[in-house]
Amino acid sequence: MKTPELLEAYDTHVCGEPGRVIVSGMPDIPGESMFEKMKFLEGQFDSVRKLMLREPRGYPAANCNIIFPSTKPGVDAGYVIMEQVEYAPMSGTNTIAVTTVLIESGRVKVEEPITKLTLESPAGLIQIEAEVENGKVTKVTFENVPAFSIHLDQPVEVPELGTVMVDVAWGGMFFVIADAPSLGLKLTPDEAGEIVRVGEMIKAATQEQLDCVHPLNPKFRGVTIAQLSGPPLDENNQRRNSVIVSTGELNWDKPNSWKGALDRSPCGTGTCAKMATLYSKGQLGLNQEFHHEGILSTVFTGKLLRETQIGEYKAVVPTLSGSAWITGHAHYRLDPSDPFPEGFTVGDIWAE
Repeated sequence: MKTPELLEAYDTHVCGEPGRVIVSGMPDIPGESMFEKMKFLEGQFDSVRKLMLREPRGYPAANCNIIFPSTKPGVDAGYVIMEQVEYAPMSGTNTIAVTTVLIESGRVKVEEPITKLTLESPAGLIQIEAEVENGKVTKVTFENVPAFSIHLDQPVEVPELGTVMVDVAWGGMFFVIADAPSLGLKLTPDEAGEIVRVGEMIKAATQEQLDCVHPLNPKFRGVTIAQLSGPPLDENNQRRNSVIVSTGELNWDKPNSWKGALDRSPCGTGTCAKMATLYSKGQLGLNQEFHHEGILSTVFTGKLLRETQIGEYKAVVPTLSGSAWITGHAHYRLDPSDPFPEGFTVGDIWAE
């Protein structure tokens, strides 16, 4: 399948996190669900992800989404989420970005003050309510897939760091969550480099030592993302977090291979995973608002609606609220003579 030479996309940020949304120019992708389309892109047509997320069109903190017609009747749209080293089955920031673009670009029916949508993600159907004023989306609230804990307060042996106690939970992706203060971190922007280094090391060690499999889809297996959690800087919030997104594979024999990027937002799926661990520990109840700060002190608001069961795990159904802003609208071109049709990475800011 040939990489498209012209893609129309909107650029956004969601509480600081950049997210691109491709709205036209993609060929039809095989698959009877967004999950199958995601797996086709991942296995046979990964060039679009690389084109849009690597330099010169992308950079390490960027995400990208592709909007497709849904494969399900009565569903407004589908979308596939592309990140630096993986296709995420679900992402809160990207869901908020996609919703904002669909509404503000007029691609779905809009009703004010509330527009209700159902979107198909690779992880399942997502119910959304968007607050709209004069055509502008002011807040997006969605009901996420059920979140649940796999491991709680488990020791992981990490080179240089020693024994680190971690939680592992599903919030749409499998997160390893560690306590920031015990690692000497306050989760402020000046610590970004050390947060990435520590988070990548903990994630790599957890991947080796703790297994996790989604009971309803065994293809979702293993921790792919790390979160450091600490007390809030603003007393109006409950917790502060920083989520570390890989930009390459960590190699223990190469000290500089820990390069990654921080999620600039409070991370939507990460917030849901954190709420699931707090619920499991009796530290967060149903229908309690949970205000979660990110590295920029922007805030997502979460809430656990009800209990459910996912395989052998007691799970909770979370909602998440946040806002996005469109920052650009462009046509991205691939000249057939371009020497970098899949972009490029350079070791000053990317992992080797």
